[in-house]
Amino acid sequence: MRLAPSLRKFALTTHVISSVGWLGAVAAYLALAIAALVSDSSQTVRAVFLAMELIIKFIIVPLSLASLLTGLVSSLGTAWGLFRHYWVVFKLVLNILANIILLLYLQSIGYYADVAAGTDLSRADLAMLRDPTHVLHSGGALVVLLVATVLGVYKPRGITPYGRRQQHEERKASSA
Repeated sequence: MRLAPSLRKFALTTHVISSVGWLGAVAAYLALAIAALVSDSSQTVRAVFLAMELIIKFIIVPLSLASLLTGLVSSLGTAWGLFRHYWVVFKLVLNILANIILLLYLQSIGYYADVAAGTDLSRADLAMLRDPTHVLHSGGALVVLLVATVLGVYKPRGITPYGRRQQHEERKASSA
């Protein structure tokens, strides 16, 4: 099913907006994770983790799911298709994996935010919150999103076996 041109442009615009928003929110999250890692102030660390929980729950997760949904709509409604080109399949796999990891990570950031919200942070609590894995996770997510962006812009060649069959069937139907 091909989308009408105006609907296709709307789906693509929505996909780009949600994807770029996701990328920007992860960059902001990374900045906060770095601030928590290097700060000497327990108040700053506490504030950072409370902000990180809000960003991940109300910005990153909705944008990541919107990116996945709008990407599916855009691919299914255009000639690119969902399984015709390797770059589309690769972006789909990256998006699904990123969403799964994000939803799993959501639970742990909730735990860290609960610790940060405690009235008194012990040295052990503060050391736990300064864990560099927050920087590694958000840095890794940023790299994955940049790879997906590059794939979407450059659209490297490569048609899947399914795509070749579809092309063959389309040529056969148009010549008949």
